[in-house]
Amino acid sequence: MSRAFRLIPIILVVWILITFAWRLIQPSDTAVRSLLVNREVPEFALKAATPERAGFNSAELATGEPRLLNFFASWCVPCVAEAPILERLKAQGVKIDGIAVRDTPGAVAAFLERNGNPYERIGLDPNSGVQLALGSSGVPETFVIDGKGVIRYQFIGPIGSADTPTILKQLRAAK
Repeated sequence: MSRAFRLIPIILVVWILITFAWRLIQPSDTAVRSLLVNREVPEFALKAATPERAGFNSAELATGEPRLLNFFASWCVPCVAEAPILERLKAQGVKIDGIAVRDTPGAVAAFLERNGNPYERIGLDPNSGVQLALGSSGVPETFVIDGKGVIRYQFIGPIGSADTPTILKQLRAAK
């Protein structure tokens, strides 16, 4: 009987180590999902992110046709990788608006010059107020907005080539 009691601490330590190892191998989803999916975009009005374009507001997202709302930044490395994919989506007729997060007009203009500009409108969100209001937690992040200005889908992280069918499917479903 005493021999069995001596094994209990060893069994507990092994069990704890296995549990920690499993969590390292299979981490939980750390993405922060927006609670606003299937709700109207909160009201906002942003100044222009680049001198040659006007800023935009939330009312302009209710255009009658679905569109993407992409949060990006000139300092964001994954945003550079996502830029060609957004250009391809634009070439396929997808309407894309952008919000530059914690950025400056000069840096945004340089980013667009280097990586292309798939955006119809670009607002500047210098303090991440709009980003946080939409439930976004980082850049890049993209929302599918239906024609009535309702958020229908959230894509966290950079859109890759393999993700474009999902994005296009979500846009079709948002009509």
